Amino acid sequence: MLSEQALEMIDIVARVGSFTAAANKLNKVPSAVSYAVKQIEDDLGVILFERHHRSVSLTPAGQHFVNQSREIINQLTAIKRDTQKVANGWRPSISIAIDNMVRADRISVLIADFYRQFSDIELIIRLEVYNGVWETLSSGRSQLAIGASATLPVGGSFKIRDMGTIEWVFLVSKNHPLAEIEHPLTAEDLMPFPAICLEDTAIDIPPRANWLLKNQRRLVVPDWIRALNCFREGLGIGYMPAHLASVFVMSGALLEKTLAEPKKDTQCSLAWDQSQMSPAMAWILDYLGDSEQLHKQWLT
Repeated sequence: MLSEQALEMIDIVARVGSFTAAANKLNKVPSAVSYAVKQIEDDLGVILFERHHRSVSLTPAGQHFVNQSREIINQLTAIKRDTQKVANGWRPSISIAIDNMVRADRISVLIADFYRQFSDIELIIRLEVYNGVWETLSSGRSQLAIGASATLPVGGSFKIRDMGTIEWVFLVSKNHPLAEIEHPLTAEDLMPFPAICLEDTAIDIPPRANWLLKNQRRLVVPDWIRALNCFREGLGIGYMPAHLASVFVMSGALLEKTLAEPKKDTQCSLAWDQSQMSPAMAWILDYLGDSEQLHKQWLT
């Protein structure tokens, strides 16, 4: 009854919210998906989905089922991956999630120093955005995260070390129509222009919202390097971490503007899964240092 394929099918239906949309993803007809879900419900003796006219939504029992299913799917994926590693000459690994907001130049330094200490361990670096950092920790895809922002949105045996705050600056190109305005910019001033945004990489936990006015157009980019290019070309406006924008502001390529309702600073942390401690993890935590060192090296 509860094969991996069945769990994945239920998960897809829950994500897209309809049998028709799920059928499109699975290359099946909607009736086949609906029938398969009904069979699982009958075998369980519970209703997983409330049926609406053109959509479905999870019941409380269904939400519990999906949450547990996702953990099982992750475990099965890990079993397959580790079995393949054994077959190909397994080596231990440690995965680090790094938020796109931290200094990219520090990543290569960390990698080089790590391999000087642990030449027989695989180091996996994952670049994530906002709550995507927490999701890769909670799912077990990473054991440690640098630059996890805001508050912990997931449960588990996680420890955190303060990295200080990220200051945000509102940017426009030196040739942008807003460049000459001297008063604090209002929503009325900003609405005509697209907001340059990074999309949260989280899927299973609620994504964090970018700065965005109601009904304002977005220009969504994958990272801050692409965002900088868009700012410089005058394609949009928006906030960016101050430490990443400072060189371009000092050169005059970008202008920092004041808003009537400015964005607050963001708390930032080093986070790790205490249950996954190892000599390599302990070395990394010691290497990264205390809160002052973390802030200086990664956020300034």
